[in-house]
Formats: sequence, structure tokens, C-alpha cells
Amino acid sequence: MDRDEIIQKIAENIRIERTRKRMTQETLAEMADITQKYLNTIEHGRANPSAVVLVNICKALDVDSKTILGF
Repeated sequence: MDRDEIIQKIAENIRIERTRKRMTQETLAEMADITQKYLNTIEHGRANPSAVVLVNICKALDVDSKTILGF
């Protein structure tokens, strides 16, 4: 898996979990202490979020990192 594939997989997994939990981007962003615009950029695979941001997103979604990282 190359860099772009990893970023796309993370983006897809975040979007899937967020919609599964019926959360808006605004709600998730607020809970993860990031902006909605940045979350949108992450979910569309146009950003490479830091480990801290990913941990905050996982906590806000109440999932483990394996769920988001996909491996």
C-alpha cells in the first residue's frame, strides 16, 4: 500500500464511522478539536492528519485506531 492509498483508506474509514454513528462533520470536528473544514479535507483524502489528530478522531468516534487505520 502506498502513501496515497493509506490516506484514502483512512479517509474512507473516518467517513464510514462518522456516518454510521449519524454524526455531522461539524459535531465530529468539534469533538476532535479540529475545524470542520479540516475534517472535510481529511475525509476527502486531501490531508495527511497527524497521529494526534487521528487519536482525537478515534476518541470522538469511540473506536480503536485499528478501525480507522484499517490494518
